[in-house]
Amino acid sequence: MGFHRVNTLRVLMHGWTFPYRSQRMAVFAENAVATSQPLAAQAGLRMLLDGGNAVDAALAAAITLTVVEPTSNGIGSDAFALIWDGSELHGINGSGRSPSAWSPERFSDYDVMPQLGWDTVTVPGAVSVWAELSKRFGVLEFTKLFQPAVYYANNGYGVSPITAQKWRESAPSFFDFPDFCATFLPGGKPPQAGDLFKSREMAETLKEIGASYGESFYRGRLAEKIAGCAQSQGGLLTFDDLSEHKPLWVEPISCNYRGNEVHQIPPNSQGLGVLQCLGILNQFDLSGYPVDSADSVHLQVEAMKLSFSDIFRHLADPEAMSIEQQNLIDSRYLAKRASLIDMDSARFPQSGFATEPGTVYLSTADSSGMMVSFIQSNYHGFGSGIVVPETGISMHNRGCGFTLEKGHPNQVGGNKRPFHTIIPGFVTKDGNPVLSFGVMGAHMQAQGQVQMITRLFDYHQNPQTASDAPRWHVAPNGILSLENGVSPAVVNELKDRGHTVLVDDPQSLFGGAQLIQRIVGGYICGSDHRKDGLAVGF
Repeated sequence: MGFHRVNTLRVLMHGWTFPYRSQRMAVFAENAVATSQPLAAQAGLRMLLDGGNAVDAALAAAITLTVVEPTSNGIGSDAFALIWDGSELHGINGSGRSPSAWSPERFSDYDVMPQLGWDTVTVPGAVSVWAELSKRFGVLEFTKLFQPAVYYANNGYGVSPITAQKWRESAPSFFDFPDFCATFLPGGKPPQAGDLFKSREMAETLKEIGASYGESFYRGRLAEKIAGCAQSQGGLLTFDDLSEHKPLWVEPISCNYRGNEVHQIPPNSQGLGVLQCLGILNQFDLSGYPVDSADSVHLQVEAMKLSFSDIFRHLADPEAMSIEQQNLIDSRYLAKRASLIDMDSARFPQSGFATEPGTVYLSTADSSGMMVSFIQSNYHGFGSGIVVPETGISMHNRGCGFTLEKGHPNQVGGNKRPFHTIIPGFVTKDGNPVLSFGVMGAHMQAQGQVQMITRLFDYHQNPQTASDAPRWHVAPNGILSLENGVSPAVVNELKDRGHTVLVDDPQSLFGGAQLIQRIVGGYICGSDHRKDGLAVGF
């Protein structure tokens, strides 16, 4: 189906003022890539220019990101994606299960789930997502998608400034991991902005993954390397755990918001929290409050806290959940939850049912109408600190998404998928694609997505302005952080309503957005100034 023959949506109500601090301008193009790192964005663009589609572009960008932004993702990451194939939306869950030998007893000496080492490593799923998406939707040779990443790993690239900052801040946590230091701290220190970084071991591993369509990683030589490393270092991940992994094709879940269908990956992803929050906000006329006002921020924050109180209590591997996911987004239930919001006072709710982040997000779109929303993550920065010798494979620490709480559906155990913060987002209207978007940053992801949706569809801001706007962030303990740029009058008014407010400007806290919105004749793209990346197109 040709791009100009499909039913598209004209965006007439966007404002084209840019009132917020920014270093970016919205990009208009018929083919587009938006990522958190410039070299990765251009890797995706190369695939489009070479005759590839949006899936090829997304995969080349994602693979390149493992090399050029290792502070947030790696070859040993997990990944989720939503894919509009031109006529319908597909979802894929690439999160891996915990080692089958894990048990609550294994973790009995911990007070909280660990964040480093083999006891945080579940089966990495990103490689399986790359292979599966390429087989089902790609048009280019799988090995071609690896060429930019292999080039940068072999020949080196200049480390971008925000990535260099995260590298420097993360390094002290990994000094006790010799294989990590050998790979990511050349000369015993993190690279500075502009320094050349290379890893020929990563290059060889990526070539092997490409040549084997990922089989080596799960059922071949690389799997043996990973399992052997675990065994030699006291981990319980086995070759069988790796060989049994398969990504899951899933039916996306959705809710209607202001006439648009907002789609998410179902649990174990926290995308359910976005739908809950939007369902609560549906009970209010948010646009009746001025954008960036205390009323608008307060209402969104209170709705988000109600959502978090439920998902932290109930969200888990769907095989372990004691409540049907549909019950959590039932309109009658959400109306009751909305009734708990007091516009004059902050509250700290409990679940209505009785029973740092390190992520990359990217979006791509092509002139045929195909769009991809893709997210890939280590969880906390570089992940577990485990780097498999002679491979450059850094292992994520998604296992610390489990809880030690006895009887909790997300209690740590064997052969189980943990609570996942990473969520690709997608919006349709009347069966047509409208928006591919995401906001990276652990628990910022759900609340960041809510802020993008409300700015786009309540306040009619364009994608770049929605990304540029100062953000709020609610921590699990209820503390409300406001980004620099929020009016002091709004800060004081929120404090008067009982919010515990911090005004801070750590870029990592407020995440990073990438957005591609469909319009007649092409797309509008926005890329977050809080990251190194950009939107590109032609």
